[in-house]
Amino acid sequence: MAAGAASGGAGARGAMAAGGISPSIVEFFGGEDGYRCGYCRSDTGNLSHGMWAHSMTVQDYQDLIDRGWRRSGKYIYKPIMNQTCCPQYTIRCQALHFQASKSHKKVLKKMLKFISKGDVSKGANEEEPMESHVEGAAACDFAYRSEFRVAQSEVTPLSGDHMERVENEDKDTGEAKEEVNEQKEESRSLQISTDKDTPVPGGPSHSAKIAHAPPKPGKGADLSKPPCRKAKDIRKERKLQKLLQNQACALEGSQHQAGDQRVLSQNSKPKPNQPKALEDFVFVSFPDDAPHKLEAEDAPNGPDCGYGSFHQQYWLDGKIIAVGVIDILPYCVSSVYLYYDPDYSFLSLGVYSALREIAFTRQLHEKAPDLCFYYMGFYIHSCPKMRYKGQYRPSDLLCPETYVWTPIEQCLPLLEHSKYCRFNPDAEAVDEGRVKELGRVRVLHKRTVMPYSVYKKRRNGPSDEASVQQYASLVGQTCSERMLLFRS
Repeated sequence: MAAGAASGGAGARGAMAAGGISPSIVEFFGGEDGYRCGYCRSDTGNLSHGMWAHSMTVQDYQDLIDRGWRRSGKYIYKPIMNQTCCPQYTIRCQALHFQASKSHKKVLKKMLKFISKGDVSKGANEEEPMESHVEGAAACDFAYRSEFRVAQSEVTPLSGDHMERVENEDKDTGEAKEEVNEQKEESRSLQISTDKDTPVPGGPSHSAKIAHAPPKPGKGADLSKPPCRKAKDIRKERKLQKLLQNQACALEGSQHQAGDQRVLSQNSKPKPNQPKALEDFVFVSFPDDAPHKLEAEDAPNGPDCGYGSFHQQYWLDGKIIAVGVIDILPYCVSSVYLYYDPDYSFLSLGVYSALREIAFTRQLHEKAPDLCFYYMGFYIHSCPKMRYKGQYRPSDLLCPETYVWTPIEQCLPLLEHSKYCRFNPDAEAVDEGRVKELGRVRVLHKRTVMPYSVYKKRRNGPSDEASVQQYASLVGQTCSERMLLFRS
């Protein structure tokens, strides 16, 4: 599997150009008319502002998406958040701190097994769309859970933390599994009795004896048998016992490790339970005789590939099976869309490509330190199929009024009560990038660049100040003074 990401070049960049080459030239269309929504199927509920980018620099587009804009080809649009049927919130993942969830790792392992062993066993997600992991996500429950792990070299005296961690792990156990275990343990407790001085919870020991026959009806409980205990409590005690045993072994081993070469070699090995990094799954070398070969067409690593729009091509055994379109911008990699061969949907290519793009973002960061985010487009909480993007943690949503980033954990409770929300907790906060001087908006009129204050005096016909004011408020002061607003 190739270890890179994007391919493209000048021909693939379209309207996206590196900063300084040429100014952005846009044509603003407003956004009064509603049109069909692709999410809730409303005929006229989708409302957005639109611009056509005759040209666009990467810095301008970076600033625009940080104000809620998004592109489809050369068309750039911004949902009217407080009016549209399905509010669309800009979402970004903090790529440098990203940790793959269990469902993400499942997709990565499925790809590795397919390439290395030709395993095409059907999984739970095989026939689902690319965004298959959406179905396992509850509305407001995206917290990652970690398993209880203790390495022998890290054993410390038993404390309340250990008790809490054991209890937390028990909460992760499925209900069905717990019921089966309870039945097994209760059945065992009816058959096994231990000496009262040396109780061993949850199972027999050398002192275990066969219980007496059940009492006759009306005689009450059989006192020779231990009381029935929940499997949950039994598992807790077993885990605590294991901790104590590990601790004792560690202390005993420390007294003899000076001459014990075997213990030294074991301690020098990496911790078996250390979670793998994303790159450990993505950038893997396979033997030459592997059943399949997956390649991602590469441009030079790092920002040497330039900024702009690129196509990431996925080739399997010499056949192209997917193409991802990404924008490489000053502060982020922005995912535009992915199209793929439906014959390979069982590989969950949407999830897999997103994970590769996060890994690619990390690669770019090594040479371009400011580039450290992965933008996933819009998060639409009112559309269950679009909530999957919230599983790429940690992530932030953009406040639609003040344009500040807010951790998604703080946003989800608000979105449960209202489709449209202001995320900024400061009620007094305002849009710091708002237009303060309309006259400084740059205009392109009759092939001449001029500030709006000059254009306004030269213009013939009715005033267009309201339209220019709306445009400037949406793009912000910085972009309005840098981009050129085309006026006929």
